[in-house]
Amino acid sequence: MDWIVKILQNSPELALFLTLAIGFAIGQIKIKGFGLGTVTSVLLVGVAIGQLDITISPTVKSTFFLLFLFAVGYSVGPQFIHSLKKEGVPQILFACIVCVACLLTAWGAAKIAGFDIGNTAGLLSGACTISAVLGVATDTINQLPIEETAKTTMLNEMPVAYAVTYIFGTAGTAWFLASIGPKILGGNVEALAKQYEEEHGGTDDNSDPSLEYAYDGTTFRVFKASCSFFETPKTIKETEDYLVKNGWPIYVERIRTAKGDIISDPTPDQKINQGDGIVLNGPLDTILNNEKLIGPELADTELLDFRSKALRVIVSNKHAAGRTLKELKTMRQRHGVIIRKIHRGRAELPLIPKLKLMRGDVVEIEGRMTDVDRFATWLGYAERPTKVTDLLYVCLGIFIGGIIGSLTVHAGNIPISLSISGGVLISGIFFGWLRSTRPTFGAVPEASLWLMNNLGLSTFIAVVGITAGPNFIAGLKADGISLFIAGVAVSIIPMFIGLMLGKYVFKFHPAITLGACAGSRTTTAALGAIEETIHSKVPALSYTTTYAIGNTLLIIWGVVIVFMMS
Repeated sequence: MDWIVKILQNSPELALFLTLAIGFAIGQIKIKGFGLGTVTSVLLVGVAIGQLDITISPTVKSTFFLLFLFAVGYSVGPQFIHSLKKEGVPQILFACIVCVACLLTAWGAAKIAGFDIGNTAGLLSGACTISAVLGVATDTINQLPIEETAKTTMLNEMPVAYAVTYIFGTAGTAWFLASIGPKILGGNVEALAKQYEEEHGGTDDNSDPSLEYAYDGTTFRVFKASCSFFETPKTIKETEDYLVKNGWPIYVERIRTAKGDIISDPTPDQKINQGDGIVLNGPLDTILNNEKLIGPELADTELLDFRSKALRVIVSNKHAAGRTLKELKTMRQRHGVIIRKIHRGRAELPLIPKLKLMRGDVVEIEGRMTDVDRFATWLGYAERPTKVTDLLYVCLGIFIGGIIGSLTVHAGNIPISLSISGGVLISGIFFGWLRSTRPTFGAVPEASLWLMNNLGLSTFIAVVGITAGPNFIAGLKADGISLFIAGVAVSIIPMFIGLMLGKYVFKFHPAITLGACAGSRTTTAALGAIEETIHSKVPALSYTTTYAIGNTLLIIWGVVIVFMMS
């Protein structure tokens, strides 16, 4: 055992990887749906391994933390910038008020309990489940004109407060918004969410051909145009309108004339004669149900010999941004293309006709290759599968952000700045937005973002835990109970304020209010719990904008709370 301890002490990088391995293993364990989560598990394992008196260079912690912050900013950048438009102002204002409530509640609880700067920063970080506050507050504490021993004490207190308050901050907030929130908002939010969908076009009424639905996929089948509808030749547009009025949107992709000629790329005014074979594109069950409207199905493999594809597209065209799904349905650029899903940030949006596209949205489309390529080109930039990360873009963004964050002004004897970490966050937001408008460069694949997010934050937290390990137990004994009680208040009070704001001040729809509360507190777990409870994705409509604002402000509060408590 002594041999292993000496190896870990002499090679602290091995202690770091051991902490991450055990922490990730414990973080995956769930009992009745509840688990500690990766971040908390890594912190606690780090504290345990830190009892072995292991020293890790603070440069390691700072480096990985900057990677994490840039990834956070890059992810929310498009939503943050584009939400500043007029229609996003109410949700932005809502998020700002809730974030200020989080800050003031943490400050007030700290004053009542008599916490110092370290415990207060950890309380804000854990109760509001914004782990990055630990790093930003660390940078700010290190700038304070106080003795090094006092700084060390504060930095050791932060992970204690974070660990005590984080679990309720996650699970308690999700429970409160999903279970108590609907009752505060008047109950029966599930029915109100369904009503919202109907008012915005998400209804089962097939009389409106512009309606959109979430498709599980599309298929191509050949039918013989033999019904009475084709007794006189009909154009493709007339045929598609005829089919839409009797069911879901279906597209005519190819034609084999009665003479045997194949028309591969027919135009909307191309005539279909009785007896022609036509390839239909649409959901399988709908196509089969429409057989009586067209004619019998044919086994024409040659006519089906063409390529189809599914593609993810980043919306960057200014002419596509702001368009509703209802408008897209009738545009010639979209003909033949099924919209399967739309992602905005971390949320998947409901496909209702009045939903407007935003720059930076990722749209999953499917159809015939030529149709998909045409529509993708019009929408913006096809997200081609790639494993290559533009490291020049990432590293330059971190460098520029760090330089900006290093700029300092003095208020008396106190130096005030965004800190390097705050500057990198802002830089990440800008570079993420720039990527959404000019997606030909700056690619950071989803897998790379995941690694930068998870490995960056977890490594930072692991070093924090290992460094604070020797003093962790003492701090827990001294302030554990009061920290937990304060954490419950800081987690719940801002959410209650948010519910009241949404109901009485902003007069949001109840489902929108719940999504906005979850977004303002950047708690994805709460969004999932809400959607599961009310069986609707409507809350995601307000989650994306408020998440972008909340993620930015709550991290910056790591700087502000230190100055407020100084």
